[in-house]
Amino acid sequence: MSRPLAKIYRDLEVYQTAFSSAMEIFELSKNFPMEERYALTDQIRRSSRSVCANLGEAWRKRRYRAAFVAKLSDCQAEATETQIWLEFAVKCKYLKPEIARPLYLRYDAILGQLTTMIKNADHWTIS
Repeated sequence: MSRPLAKIYRDLEVYQTAFSSAMEIFELSKNFPMEERYALTDQIRRSSRSVCANLGEAWRKRRYRAAFVAKLSDCQAEATETQIWLEFAVKCKYLKPEIARPLYLRYDAILGQLTTMIKNADHWTIS
């Protein structure tokens, strides 16, 4: 069975995964210490949300292949940054490894989907 074509960015599986992951990070980060409010808490929330925001921007730039790919590359950078903040959260003992690991792996999947979109950019762009 083939998937229906995405009509808007919110239809993209990668967007849905990134959005739900960002929301989970938001909820988990509510338990981070107050002294991390303007550091790790702010950074992990910002980077996880930025994956979604950049996906929305990439979707609107599909008319221009290079701009589309550049925004997807920004998504990859933000997803990787989120993984790094997850590592810090575990090392600082703000998150248990068994909580962070599935999130980290979800971002691996997001990165894989973004890579596939970049490799097949001609499929996604508007002529």
